[in-house]
Amino acid sequence: MLIDRIRSAAHLIQGAKVLRHRPGGTYTVADRFEERVRQRGDAPFLLFEDRTLSWNEVESEANRVAHWAMAQGLGQGDVVALLMENRPEYVATWLGLAKLGVVSALINTNLSGKALDHALETSTAEHLVVGAEMLEALSTASSEETQSLRIWVSPDSARGDMALPAGAKDLEAELADAPDRAPDPSLREGLRAGDVLFYIYTSGTTGNPKAARFSHVRFLMAGDAFAWAGEFGSDDVEYLALPLYHSAGGVVAVGRVLCGGGTLAIRRRFSASQFWDDVRRYDATCFQYIGEFCRYLMAQPERPDDRNHSIKVVSGNGLRPDVWESFQKRFGIPKIIEFYGATEGNTIMVNFTGKVGAVGYYPPILSFLNNARIVKFDVASETHLRGPDGFCIECGPDEEGEMLGRISNTAGRFEGYTSAEASEKKILRDVFKKGDAWFRSGDLLSSDREGYFYFVDRIGDTFRWKGENVSTQEVAELLSDFPGLTMINVYGVEVPGADGRAGMLAFVPEKGVEFDGAALYRHVGAKLPAYAAPLFVRALQDAEVTGTFKLRKVDLQKQGFDPEFVSDPLFVRDESAASYVPLTPELAGEIRAGRRRL
Repeated sequence: MLIDRIRSAAHLIQGAKVLRHRPGGTYTVADRFEERVRQRGDAPFLLFEDRTLSWNEVESEANRVAHWAMAQGLGQGDVVALLMENRPEYVATWLGLAKLGVVSALINTNLSGKALDHALETSTAEHLVVGAEMLEALSTASSEETQSLRIWVSPDSARGDMALPAGAKDLEAELADAPDRAPDPSLREGLRAGDVLFYIYTSGTTGNPKAARFSHVRFLMAGDAFAWAGEFGSDDVEYLALPLYHSAGGVVAVGRVLCGGGTLAIRRRFSASQFWDDVRRYDATCFQYIGEFCRYLMAQPERPDDRNHSIKVVSGNGLRPDVWESFQKRFGIPKIIEFYGATEGNTIMVNFTGKVGAVGYYPPILSFLNNARIVKFDVASETHLRGPDGFCIECGPDEEGEMLGRISNTAGRFEGYTSAEASEKKILRDVFKKGDAWFRSGDLLSSDREGYFYFVDRIGDTFRWKGENVSTQEVAELLSDFPGLTMINVYGVEVPGADGRAGMLAFVPEKGVEFDGAALYRHVGAKLPAYAAPLFVRALQDAEVTGTFKLRKVDLQKQGFDPEFVSDPLFVRDESAASYVPLTPELAGEIRAGRRRL
């Protein structure tokens, strides 16, 4: 392990070269893409189902998108919303827009109704490029702002003929007449690496999804860092089953290929049963994971060819210690690179040594390279502890606290959200000295004396389930109009063997209204994406509130869903019954033992 730590320290020093990118520089993602096109030419860039697209072919398609955007009067700083499942057109669209300095707002494909309305409204886009496969979801959005969007539909070969919504246009037909030559580079004159490339939506700590600004420089730093960390080059193939609207897939995985110069194999959506067949089909050498889908892969029946693949390295976050070693052993993964970071965050840590459970490593002698610190935090009161001098108290080894990232103009850059108010809420000031500013991660971490960092939990009103952040406030608001529910409280509870926390709804029943599990099931299905649907329900006798009328949830979280310790009526979401059914001790036991999949 000592040798691994020495190598890791050397790796960190070498990896500091990614800091050469500067927000004020003129080198953008479009420049990197065009550079790779000149180098790679007819070599494969994107693999999708039975299609192979070369770098030249994707360049031609991106150029058509750029010329189409110019014809719409779009230029630097304008925004186009992009709502599409994983497929080559997704990548080509945002690359074409990037050639002009146009911002792509990457819309979560799980959203519908009011949540989709909110995402589109906060993007400030006047144009929406939507995949034909997403038209049904789009039809559920009905706000005035959404209705005023100019809609361009990208046909999906898997869908066949499509009926265009009123006023929408066929994007493929528009692009057919557009030139495939690169637009004049002077059109992005004045564009800086620190300018926005994407809006990526994240739940944050409270409220509706927020649009986080994500710049060219952050994309390039992430791409270079992960290409370097995984030794990804022109002969490598990245397999991607994560959504392109997420930073894990759309930035880390795509960036690694764009910066390393290899090939990206895209799957429309994750499938545990077909995952390794795809890996073998594309001769993939690496993939990006989230902990949840590693658990899904482990739940598949063992096969003789489990270790028959070309994977050299995998990277991601959320791989639980209790899954890590068995996952690595069963599938014969030579190297796992676990990391810690957030879409809107300003700090990243990487565990190069492969120490099980660690999300990052900074040897004490190189701590100056790390802009992150862990400070003492009281979970119950949700406040930072401060000393007699009024400043925060840094945690010692093995102490849990909130991870903060020092804000600076380079590696510690905090780009914030489109909402200035939301951005300010993520900044903690006067932390270690008067006038300093630090990014609040909203995460509890700890570190040991050797310099390894460990993720503990999310703070406050957001929890993670199925690889997605779930805002308890948003869920509560969307359930507020269901008959018979008062004093609604939503929180995440631990489920043995599961990654993240499962959603639980607690409420005080309205007098005279009987709880209807089937009706709530239908209501939840119409209002929320699957990952945000509460899995457990608790009917409270009364709700405890703070002096400021904030519902208490810490004790409820600790009590969880065990009917042996909770006297209130409990229910669990049952897909086969299409209802929330009574949670018996026997049923709870099956869930704890992992015999019932949630």
